[in-house]
Amino acid sequence: MAMKYIRRRLVHAALLLIAISILSFALLQLAPGDYFDAMRMNPLISAKTINGLRTEYGLDRPLAVRYEHWLVSVLRGELGFSIAYNSPVGPLIWVRARNTLLLTCGATALAWLLAIPVGTWSAKKRGTLADRACGVAMSTFLTIPDLLLYLCLLLLAVRTGWFTAGGMISPGASSLGFWSKAKDVALHLLLPCVGLALTITPMLVRHIRSALIDVLESPFIRAARAHGISGTRVVFRYAWPVAANPLISLLGFSIGTMLSASVLVEVILSWPGLGPLLVEAIFARDVYVVIGVVMLSSVFLVAGNLFADLLLLAIDPRIRVE
Repeated sequence: MAMKYIRRRLVHAALLLIAISILSFALLQLAPGDYFDAMRMNPLISAKTINGLRTEYGLDRPLAVRYEHWLVSVLRGELGFSIAYNSPVGPLIWVRARNTLLLTCGATALAWLLAIPVGTWSAKKRGTLADRACGVAMSTFLTIPDLLLYLCLLLLAVRTGWFTAGGMISPGASSLGFWSKAKDVALHLLLPCVGLALTITPMLVRHIRSALIDVLESPFIRAARAHGISGTRVVFRYAWPVAANPLISLLGFSIGTMLSASVLVEVILSWPGLGPLLVEAIFARDVYVVIGVVMLSSVFLVAGNLFADLLLLAIDPRIRVE
């Protein structure tokens, strides 16, 4: 039964990625304009030259033919051809994808490490002044625009010098040893990781608090308390296992939120991930780079949701029975 569940999830993931690829490819290819629009403004470049370049790069072919050629390049690991960089898209985005994945995983782990104790504490103190103060603080964080938050962090780093902002490694760090280089990367990662984690932590705190309060008001929890079991043990031994299911599902959603927010934090704090590459490709109308970044982000999102489904399968026996 477990293998049937896994196969079904894998089929759903594959169909979703195919649908995303078709829709993204069609929308981007049918959008008005292309990479050579800027050349048309140059009187020194003839229309014949531009048409020849469009033919060379296959931009004059039907949409179905271009999609077929792109799929073949995906199977080869190229993900299309970048006109701006004059190279396959795959090598351009693999290194940046690793950097984005490092930032996203670090920020997700930090957000959950912050949200779990805060949400649990708020649920235990529900209805008290401390709980209301925590709710006001979370609401305040939710109302702060992400752009303003990242700009404030950048200003803090520039004015105080406490944080390292910009890039992934310091000049000359390539000659350092492994642990020294890892420490240097961690210092550069800290500020964007904190900024990205702060964008989703308030939402996670609210969900954790709500899920735990629903369980803490259940009859079996009141019975456990009536038997003299301490409040902390009731929360972590009895309430958390029951409340874990919706929170595990929330894990996949939080990864998707992190991926969408990482574009902005990478651009503002100069983290060399997929975000700056995507922005440059959009302005240059380098279609295949945009499609490659969108598809790779979709793969990360689908993989995160699949990981959450597998965790549910391992934890919840009801899913295995169904």
